[in-house]
Amino acid sequence: MHINHLSLTNFRNYARLECELPAGKPVVLYGDNAQGKTSALEAIYYLATSSSPYTASDRQLIHWRAENDPIPFARLSAELGNRDSSYQKLDITLMLDMSSGAPRFKKSIQLNHVDKRVTDVIGLLNVVLFLPQDLSLVEGSPSDRRRFMNTTLTQVNLDYLLALNEYDKLLPQRNALLKRVAQKRAHAVELEFWDGQLAKYGSVIVSCRQRFLRELEIKARDTHHALTGGREALSLKYLPSIAPNADGDGKQLSFDLYGLDLNRQMSPAEIEPQFLEKLLSQRQESISRGITLSGPHRDELRLMINERDCGLYGSRGQARTVVMALRFAELEWMRDQIGEYPLFLLDEVVAELDGKRRAFLLDRLDGQAQTLLTTTELEIFNPTFLRRASVFQVVNGQIAAVDS
Repeated sequence: MHINHLSLTNFRNYARLECELPAGKPVVLYGDNAQGKTSALEAIYYLATSSSPYTASDRQLIHWRAENDPIPFARLSAELGNRDSSYQKLDITLMLDMSSGAPRFKKSIQLNHVDKRVTDVIGLLNVVLFLPQDLSLVEGSPSDRRRFMNTTLTQVNLDYLLALNEYDKLLPQRNALLKRVAQKRAHAVELEFWDGQLAKYGSVIVSCRQRFLRELEIKARDTHHALTGGREALSLKYLPSIAPNADGDGKQLSFDLYGLDLNRQMSPAEIEPQFLEKLLSQRQESISRGITLSGPHRDELRLMINERDCGLYGSRGQARTVVMALRFAELEWMRDQIGEYPLFLLDEVVAELDGKRRAFLLDRLDGQAQTLLTTTELEIFNPTFLRRASVFQVVNGQIAAVDS
């Protein structure tokens, strides 16, 4: 999987960009801050996921000079190849839409000049993004770790994407109904339909997360073992808020066991009735509080080193090692799912690493995955790595190859 050509119009720093990207070797984008290095990676990420890792507002993606145009817009295009086709053209256009009366940005997607939905292009382009702020996977809130699971799974698992989309629409509607019941403007029996729908889609999410984490743990453990010289053992502990048990006898697992046993896969059909039972047992408390107390929106993932929680007891160095192990595991896991490597995007990561972790990272960027790295300092890369990389300079929204 690779991008041959990237084209941007009115996107972030780029009024207009046409850039050829080589495959088979790492690509280093270097330049001063605020020149467009991160925006180039953001554009590729957006083409893959239809979302930005840095903002939830599409308006912020529009180049500032286009804001006063009669119809502000941004366009992202990529000519790419994957195992299914040596050439496909993906276009995403963001445009101000006034048809509904209130201004909003409309997103349109085309594949080979044919209109498509987001779900139609899932898997066409896949990415793994590695950021300095990824320490939040260890030290941040549960929502950071749920976002990690969602971002990875929605790229390769259509069932998960559809279930998550439906769940995210159902949850606020159920919460609104809970508040109406508390205000005596609705009857509790109305919750039965919403409970059934929430359990239907939520059980798919939980089951997929369990399988993903079990498979990811094996790969992350091996990388972490190599990074620590065999001194530390990494494990992933999934804590679904509904805490189903594999026997289905209604007995809840002890929280001392950190939730589901990742070695005993549960199907959505096994999880769904237990999810429904949990919702029913919490109904009165949920009504009084006006929120849904259990479900994948409250799941947690803990990262353990030698059976101790790294988020609570680990050092900053240990957290960096865990994050690196997770990102390399994600890269390998996604390859297993789609049959080829995704793109690997590293935004200012190398400068954040010590010498040992930096050497480990660069040694493994072997060209199998099309890799783009950003940096403000070429000097942090060793000469051996630079000789096998393609170097591009980014200046004021333009990208140009640097002669070796």
